[in-house]
Amino acid sequence: DGIKLRPAGGLREQITPSKVLLQLDPFLNELTSMFEKSQDKGSVWVTLKRSSLKSKLQKRKLSSAGESIEYRCLIRATDAKKTISTSVGAKDHLRFQASYATILKAHMTALKKRERKDRKKSTEAEKKEGTSTTTSKPTKKL
Repeated sequence: DGIKLRPAGGLREQITPSKVLLQLDPFLNELTSMFEKSQDKGSVWVTLKRSSLKSKLQKRKLSSAGESIEYRCLIRATDAKKTISTSVGAKDHLRFQASYATILKAHMTALKKRERKDRKKSTEAEKKEGTSTTTSKPTKKL
């Protein structure tokens, strides 16, 4: 009941322990169901962001101690009704990327195919017109 407003700068949320990060496979399954539900009407927004999943204070402590910070890829998906998120580390990124690409290819059916000019047909048409359209520069002998 009422209007829900977003902050002016977009979604600037800090991941806290109360927010649940799904494992990779459940996230991909939920993402698939989001795409299927929005196939007739609606959109799904997916955002990817580099994150260490630590607060600024924790990052400062680690950097002052000389420890390296492990960055992960934070992935969020929403269909305006439901938001899901997961975190992908360096070890799992190839497997996740392959699965994510498969899901995207399967559910991008509403996009129009790009019209491409066939190079063979255009070169054959030029040959039929004659070679007068292509001129070569004379070479100079020194």
